[in-house]
Amino acid sequence: MPDLDANVRIRAAKLSDTPQLAALMCELGYETTSDEMKSRLKSILPNVRYSTFVAKIRKELCGMIGTLTHMSHEHNDLSGKIVALVVSKNQRRSGVGRALIAAAEKDFVRRNVTRVTLTTRFEREGAHRFYEELGYSRTGFRFAKSLARASKGRPAKTSVADVD
Repeated sequence: MPDLDANVRIRAAKLSDTPQLAALMCELGYETTSDEMKSRLKSILPNVRYSTFVAKIRKELCGMIGTLTHMSHEHNDLSGKIVALVVSKNQRRSGVGRALIAAAEKDFVRRNVTRVTLTTRFEREGAHRFYEELGYSRTGFRFAKSLARASKGRPAKTSVADVD
């Protein structure tokens, strides 16, 4: 692995980072417009349960990590989740991802988080090796299902209260 560029800087994300963050989401495979990213950031940035850090080298924003701190049904202490991590293609394998993970873990420790989870797609084998090298273990599978949205102004046909 090449040495991390000495000019890398990790800082909290700002709303003004929107265009670069949208481009990074596209590199990760999630087509995202600047308007969509701006809308997401307007909800995420002020929410104290979330943290979003960006990596910059010189004037280039080249990576981001987003985290969530939460209680769980399984444990008494706080848990953390890495919800997004992306490094621009031209900076991958340069140490930027490691620096972003380190910043997130430091923030989790500050928040008294004792365990961190993350998910990654099956086909991202390089990412799997990366996380394992950083001490993360494979502990299970993630399952996903898309749910239809209720029509505007009309309640969904079922609710949790309706389920036996």
